[in-house]
Amino acid sequence: MGTVLITGASTGIGRATALRLAGSGWTVLAGVRDPAAGEGLAAAANGAGGGVIPLTLDVTASSQIAEAAEFIREQTSASATSPAGGLDALVNNAGVGAGGPLELVSLEELRAHFDVNFFGQVAVTQALLPALRAARGRIVLVSSIGGRVAVPFSAPYGASKHAIEAVGDALRGELHSSGIHVSLVEPGSVKTPIWSKSRADAQRIQIPPELQSEYGRVPAAFAKALSDTERRGISPERVAATIERALTSRRPRSRYLVGADAHGMVLARTLLPSGVFDRAIRRALGI
Repeated sequence: MGTVLITGASTGIGRATALRLAGSGWTVLAGVRDPAAGEGLAAAANGAGGGVIPLTLDVTASSQIAEAAEFIREQTSASATSPAGGLDALVNNAGVGAGGPLELVSLEELRAHFDVNFFGQVAVTQALLPALRAARGRIVLVSSIGGRVAVPFSAPYGASKHAIEAVGDALRGELHSSGIHVSLVEPGSVKTPIWSKSRADAQRIQIPPELQSEYGRVPAAFAKALSDTERRGISPERVAATIERALTSRRPRSRYLVGADAHGMVLARTLLPSGVFDRAIRRALGI
């Protein structure tokens, strides 16, 4: 195995992936915003026989990205796990999720979404490409079924994930000559803390009186949809297994859909006329 950096490793998919890869013999550099969460992750990994090195890494902070890149350069130069030097894998997982009527989403909120879900992933990738190129490593971009199929009231999240899909497709061609494989992992519903955070955001949606006829039912419908989505979600460990497969397969795929609902959404969007698909989604949301 080798050395891998995982962003957003404090909870959910990132944490599960860090523990799984550490248990498989990888040296895991776990990017976390909260040092205490990093310490807890390292303790859990070491107890399971793996090795995790926490790195304080907010993907929206250029100084922290630069520090992480320098740390990796120093640590991986002709290391035991990466004899050629460099970074063997990057898992861009850090992300946020929120929603609501786009008409009521401020541009500041929209930019904040893109700062984490899009610009953060791009910035980390750019900073670590020299190290990845040295090891002919692999990049996994954690996208979402929302990056393939957009639904009402999820425009900020879906748009940022659509953008990451474009980045993955472009990088796959651009980095071919460097021997760097690029894969997109597209989970459907996953049981992670992002849903409870999204429900809290939904409860804060304020519908002005003049738009009650348009969006009055949205907060309750959106909260129910989030709750239902979380309940049927797969475990983050299942996504972690897919990420490991993307990092270790001899011929990694360009895309990995994860979860029955993700496969079902892509199939429905492909086979159904737009009008029929839209009606089905509105019915499911209760709007």
